[in-house]
Amino acid sequence: MVTVDNLTVSYRQHPALHHISGSFARGSLTAVIGPNGSGKSTLLKSIMGLLRPAGGRVTVNAPRERMAYLAQLTEIDRSFPLSVVDCVLLGCWSMAGAWGRIGPELRQRVATAITRVGLAGFEQRTVGSLSSGQLQRVLFARLMVQDADLILLDEPFNAMDSRTTAALLDLIHQWHAEGRTVVAVLHDDEQVRAHFPQTALLARELVAWGDTAQVLTPAHLHRARMLAEAWDDNADICHTDEAAPALVANSTRQAERTSPP
Repeated sequence: MVTVDNLTVSYRQHPALHHISGSFARGSLTAVIGPNGSGKSTLLKSIMGLLRPAGGRVTVNAPRERMAYLAQLTEIDRSFPLSVVDCVLLGCWSMAGAWGRIGPELRQRVATAITRVGLAGFEQRTVGSLSSGQLQRVLFARLMVQDADLILLDEPFNAMDSRTTAALLDLIHQWHAEGRTVVAVLHDDEQVRAHFPQTALLARELVAWGDTAQVLTPAHLHRARMLAEAWDDNADICHTDEAAPALVANSTRQAERTSPP
């Protein structure tokens, strides 16, 4: 579904992603993890075409209208006086456009989605009056209405209670069972192990990508931490700190010696 080929994305001429290559298979369920500032959100925005690569490319084998993206809650303006039902109706954009009519079938789809996320009766509440968990449920209802083939989720469970997280995980598993391609930025390693068969581990550059059990090893996780600490944002373009290669190599060897088989 998505191929990433030697992708480099830079902010202020310094790489947030550095020569990343890999692919998300059609129908796969993949977690993207890594330390803070490792380029996880940047990868999703690059797939959506929201960021222009400094090098390499991303190829998506799906029409734009068949893609859905959930940004982090911190990026959403909750002061805009938008009702719950109108927010979910935005999921009809690819089908109705700016001036198209929202007919009974689409309105029923919206009502069903709101009910399925447990917010029946909240239709006329403004999004600013909702808790973070309730707003995330609204945004998942909008994703349901979009009916996309490729779904990108940026920290969908951040600051969520366990009940909301469980409900949203159920929806993700349903999308996966339906053959949709789902990519989610996450922080909880145990959650990834329990629910996501594939994982990409980033530290601005790619540490590992593949089956979750083979990616989330102590050696890989340790290497990701060391790489994140080794990056020097004041260095020349596309260069890490001079001490980084030796530091990472030595730390990785030490982690491999002390890791259980």
